[in-house]
Amino acid sequence: MKTLILAGGMGTRLSEETAVRPKPMVEVGGKPLLWHLMGLYSAQGFHEFIVALGYKGEAIKEYFLNFHALNASLTVDLATGQHRIQAAETVPWQVHLVDTGLQTQTGGRIKRLGAWLGEDDTFFLTYGDGLADVDLNALLAFHRQHGKLATVTAVRPPARFGGLALEGDTVVRFSEKPQAGEGWINGGFFVLNRRVLEYIAGDTTLWELEPLERLAAEGQLRAYRHEGFWQPMDTLREKHMLERLWESGQAPWKVAP
Repeated sequence: MKTLILAGGMGTRLSEETAVRPKPMVEVGGKPLLWHLMGLYSAQGFHEFIVALGYKGEAIKEYFLNFHALNASLTVDLATGQHRIQAAETVPWQVHLVDTGLQTQTGGRIKRLGAWLGEDDTFFLTYGDGLADVDLNALLAFHRQHGKLATVTAVRPPARFGGLALEGDTVVRFSEKPQAGEGWINGGFFVLNRRVLEYIAGDTTLWELEPLERLAAEGQLRAYRHEGFWQPMDTLREKHMLERLWESGQAPWKVAP
């Protein structure tokens, strides 16, 4: 089963990092966010990826073309120019890197990747700028059980501010970062039937608008509630938070292969 990853956006809210590379290539613990995300899927048995490229897509191509050299020790003979890769990291990934246009919207990128699905009727889809500890096999089982065209993983938004309960101008309750009180939002980590491609008009279509709205209106969209860890990386502050989690050895998304 294939996993589609949207990795073509410009990441303007993280401009400190994305001026020189696409957001999925911003590093956490010395590894691109895309590496962490693929590791999550691969550890749960899903090894084939189709990556929608756009902004600075050449950086992603270069990373995977040089994957073994970048993730291993090297011996270089400067007299001959020959080199040997020592103890290279091996991962069972098959990665298709597909140019989907610089200005193409999220829905358009998904539609362009449809030709790469082969005979598969069902596929994963996610964004290349967030991490979670989603149980992907449970998500897939949920999707197959309800039999609709689309499943979205619903998550609680990361709480950034303390909550105040007021009566007039009196604070009657203060809750520091009350995440559980927040509503549910789109966390990515979709499971989709290929028929959803029919809901996408073309390159200018935002997946999060007309297609999802229409799927919901027709009763074809179900939500898989994920109560665990979920964190996008939209700001430098969020990158530093992910870095601290990784360095602590307690990163929730880190799954043993």
